[in-house]
Amino acid sequence: MSALWPYATPGIPDKLFQQLPGIPLTKREVRLLVLGYLRLKPDAQLWDIGAGTGTISIEAALLCPKGTITAVERDEEVAGLIQTNCEHFSITNVNVISGNAPECLNQIQGQPSCILIEGIPLQNTIEVAWQKLSLNGRIVVTANNLEALYTASETFANLQVRNIDVIQPAVNRLETKGNRQVFAAVDPIFVISGDKLE
Repeated sequence: MSALWPYATPGIPDKLFQQLPGIPLTKREVRLLVLGYLRLKPDAQLWDIGAGTGTISIEAALLCPKGTITAVERDEEVAGLIQTNCEHFSITNVNVISGNAPECLNQIQGQPSCILIEGIPLQNTIEVAWQKLSLNGRIVVTANNLEALYTASETFANLQVRNIDVIQPAVNRLETKGNRQVFAAVDPIFVISGDKLE
């Protein structure tokens, strides 16, 4: 539990996270879907690869107080932002790693029960992550264009990922523009998920 977000449910408002200009933030509605597809347990070992601002890592850490979240981010300044956001929410079960995937994945201790790959669904990253994922583990990839979706889907098929789900949610938010209220679309994203079975 965090004094800033003292609820048992996910869905932290975007404005509560500190941000850097030009660094993407996974919007609250998309976060809710991704967390649902991860199927986290209280003691989950989650690797969040391409963690960006750290929004999903932080939500997962609050949902899994007995778990360990590893947030991987290639940019050192952005990795620092994740650490700042963790401190902002008084979270202690997130390990932040600054490094390029997939190379840095071999240096992470332990075996994840869940892996999330955000924004960088490169074939090599998915393949290396899949080798690290524990049996009966879960993998979720987000993609923001058709090329990334195709790469992720093809790689999932080659790896024989089971119980594959692919969704593309449409999210609109009410915004005030001038003296009118209008619905504005959140950038579309694909979510691809599946299981590692025998």
